[in-house]
Amino acid sequence: MKRRIFTVLVLAASAMTLLAQPKEYVCHRTKAKISIDGKLNEWRNVPATDAFVDIEGDRKPRPRFTTRAKMLWDDQYFYIAAELEEPHIWGTLTKRDSVIFHDNDFEVFIDPNGDRNEYYEFEINALNTGWDLFLPKPYRDGGKAQDSWDIMGLKTAVQINGTLNNPTDKDKGWSVELALPWKALAEYAHKAAPPNDGDEWRVNFSRVEWQHEIAGGKYRKIANTKEDNWVWSPQGVIDMHRPEMWGVVRFTTRTKTKSTR
Repeated sequence: MKRRIFTVLVLAASAMTLLAQPKEYVCHRTKAKISIDGKLNEWRNVPATDAFVDIEGDRKPRPRFTTRAKMLWDDQYFYIAAELEEPHIWGTLTKRDSVIFHDNDFEVFIDPNGDRNEYYEFEINALNTGWDLFLPKPYRDGGKAQDSWDIMGLKTAVQINGTLNNPTDKDKGWSVELALPWKALAEYAHKAAPPNDGDEWRVNFSRVEWQHEIAGGKYRKIANTKEDNWVWSPQGVIDMHRPEMWGVVRFTTRTKTKSTR
């Protein structure tokens, strides 16, 4: 009996050790002009992240739809692109700084100096409606989101591969393209922005996906059903606001010409 308990504890500790290892990504500098149109033509040779997993990690089933992100940078912007497989694309929120995760969405979290405080969040839906906010510290530490904070100079675009808010057909997915100015990210970075060669920032991505039904010819979220949370670097719990579990993005001045996808 004691041996069995010891084995269980060892396995649990091993699982937590694996979970504690954040994902890593090398973000290459780009010399090419990136057009923020959502089409991702310039991103074909850029390596993608691993496919997103459930926010709790391997203890939960794999996501129903594939999501991957890509990153680049230059002297002006931190560029992010994402491809979201989605057979039924819908959105309802059109007002900036709405609570965007009430729709299906894509989310970005950035903690420049990795101290788990003073970090940025941005959410966007398929209607290209965004919500940017700043958190002085995580909610569990008493932090309060500052909705009034804006990513000044932010550029965003969404491309729909299918039809939006049309439940009579089947879609392929949607893509997101973002250009976040270093000037805005520098406000609470406490380190070089744009980064120096070899600098590491803590970053994570999340995708909120609601189960839906069709009523009156329109999409509608199924009542009393929780959303799915799919992420790049798993958190271990249903809480994106644990920056210590976010991925590590290492910036390099080298350019990338061959995709690993």
